[in-house]
Amino acid sequence: MKPIEHGNVQQLLESYIDKDVYIHLETTNGAYASHFSDKAYNVGAYIRNAKVKFSQAKLVGDGKSYRAGLKTELGWVYAEGLTDWTMHKEKQLLLAGHDREGRLMVALHISETPLG
Repeated sequence: MKPIEHGNVQQLLESYIDKDVYIHLETTNGAYASHFSDKAYNVGAYIRNAKVKFSQAKLVGDGKSYRAGLKTELGWVYAEGLTDWTMHKEKQLLLAGHDREGRLMVALHISETPLG
């Protein structure tokens, strides 16, 4: 993966507009939280192969971390804290956010075919 390049990633997000796509969206602090404090909460969210169609895609950020928003017919899907990106396999955009130690905190994966 490489650091998000705003123009390139925005263009890739827009390439999925008005198409049926499958998304994987995950947030986690996983076991990381409990390693440092027994009072910390372990939180996360996970959804895989949700079929959506979006009419608008926005990538905003300060050059260090970004938020990607996908406007669907009934609302928005968004992921915040994104730092890196890659094209995974063919036509699969993978965006991820890593903390200072390189641990995964958030992932947004978009594909025109169901994710394995």
